[in-house]
Amino acid sequence: MRDINLKATEYFEAVARLGTVTKAAQELGVSPSAVSQQIGALEAQFGVKLFRREKRRLILTLDGDRLFQTTTQAFGALRNARSAIGRQRDMRSLTIRVSPSFGVRWLGPRIADFANRNTDWNIRIDATPDFTAFETEAVDLDLRYGIGSWAGLTVEPVMNDLALPMCSPDYLDRLSGTGHELPTRLREARLIDSVKTLYRWDFWLAAMRTEVPDVVYPFRFDRSSMSIEMAKQGGGVALDSAVLCAGELERGELVPFAASCPVIDFPAYWVVCPPRHLNRRIVNRFAHWLTDEARAHEVRTRRILEGLGCTFQVAELSEMAEVHPTAL
Repeated sequence: MRDINLKATEYFEAVARLGTVTKAAQELGVSPSAVSQQIGALEAQFGVKLFRREKRRLILTLDGDRLFQTTTQAFGALRNARSAIGRQRDMRSLTIRVSPSFGVRWLGPRIADFANRNTDWNIRIDATPDFTAFETEAVDLDLRYGIGSWAGLTVEPVMNDLALPMCSPDYLDRLSGTGHELPTRLREARLIDSVKTLYRWDFWLAAMRTEVPDVVYPFRFDRSSMSIEMAKQGGGVALDSAVLCAGELERGELVPFAASCPVIDFPAYWVVCPPRHLNRRIVNRFAHWLTDEARAHEVRTRRILEGLGCTFQVAELSEMAEVHPTAL
């Protein structure tokens, strides 16, 4: 059988549901003759009569009733979907995509503040390592971790990362008997590799001009939140982001593994979206709120690290140009 004529099927469903050609024509916004022609075309395609006329009324035949039961459910579902899409389109909503660890450890504890300031908006946060395909996905902005090179999009800096090796105080005490030389202590330590971070152990060792032959990573995680938690529980030394665990550093649950080595300081967090998205009031408002919160947090984290005796070393983004992580 040839493909079913969907227009004729729509006209048939309206006539069967409303009971007359005239009422169906009014609902569809066409003439009664146009409806009659489409019904005739559908009957010709199926080779059966779909209606019989009794005292100026149209009564479904057995075949017509069978077709109506199917079509009215299908068109009803389509009408419901259309209404739902319309309601969703009209809702005041903001959709944000964020890397998982940053979403859980940093944005999650703060988003209630923004929500309380914007109570008439619905906020959705999509914590995923996947960057948004803005042309095909209904996402307002990304909060991305990386080196800031995304062509064709507005890219605004939000916060620097501050990377350093960290471990629990107990774990550091257990290593105290291995000597004071950094290479020796690193060989004895269980190194935790955060595989999606920009500044991994090989970069750090090169920057510190430290050679550790045959480096072994007993633990590898693709989420910084897992690496930080492993270090906090005494599982080893994590080279990771202080901005994600400033609270643990402040409370002494984590300590610098080598306070003599500087904290690596580089731009890493960005608001990313098509330029037109910033024309939306709520998107622009969120971007400004986010930047203010991030700057305050970065200042606080630097003060915590300075209080622990740390210094800072600015890293050039060109050093990491070949690294393109998708999650933190």
